[in-house]
Amino acid sequence: MKRADLKMDLNCDMGELPEALADGTQESLMASLTSVNIACGGHAGDEHTMKTTVEQALRWKLAIGAHPGYPDRANFGRLELKLPAKEIADSVYDQVRALAEFAARCSARLTHVKPHGALYNQAVRNREIAWAIAEGVARWGRDVVLVGLAGSPMLAVFREAGFIVAAEAFADRRYEADGTLRSRKFADALIRDSAEAGRQALSIVERSAVIASDGSEVAVDAQTICIHGDTPGAPEIAAVVARTLREAGVRLETLARA
Repeated sequence: MKRADLKMDLNCDMGELPEALADGTQESLMASLTSVNIACGGHAGDEHTMKTTVEQALRWKLAIGAHPGYPDRANFGRLELKLPAKEIADSVYDQVRALAEFAARCSARLTHVKPHGALYNQAVRNREIAWAIAEGVARWGRDVVLVGLAGSPMLAVFREAGFIVAAEAFADRRYEADGTLRSRKFADALIRDSAEAGRQALSIVERSAVIASDGSEVAVDAQTICIHGDTPGAPEIAAVVARTLREAGVRLETLARA
């Protein structure tokens, strides 16, 4: 691919930390992004955070997506749960519908849905969970992009369910040799250095590859790159990633459907 043809969406999980809304951290991130994934009442988020985050995203002309997670606020949706598929689908539907209602009140629409935390990571390997996510979203509507881990079977499940998909990679997370994300139980799971995150993002765009925790190269063909809003120093990381990509001639474009 010619450098002039390189493009990428930059997304961030938001509406998860009330303090980030209050101190301006969340909105400061938005200057570097093209899409946001808004927590919608499962692992985090309430009426105030959803409404405020939608309004901020509109000011920055960002694509708005739902970020449903396990309804487990005590563990921020990052603990694996063993819920029946129907219960997962019901929860995803309720969360997506809740955010869509707030977006509609602001004359906005949802463009994508990205699962959160343990729900996302379990769906990477578990077809039944991936299908339950797709079923929950489909109950609300199919005119959205479903986001999942690049190279994982969950994307095939989403396609089978009739959705357009977007493969996602991460600027601020380390990878294992099999292409999965390194567990947060390891101290080096997060990339906190903004320059390193920028280099990883550029490698994802230019080479469709990252270096895994064991030093091997992993293929990562992605259409969107995530920067976590709760990563320490997230605004600086996002700014450096965006600047690194732009200086390399990469166009930052949203995931929004035509």
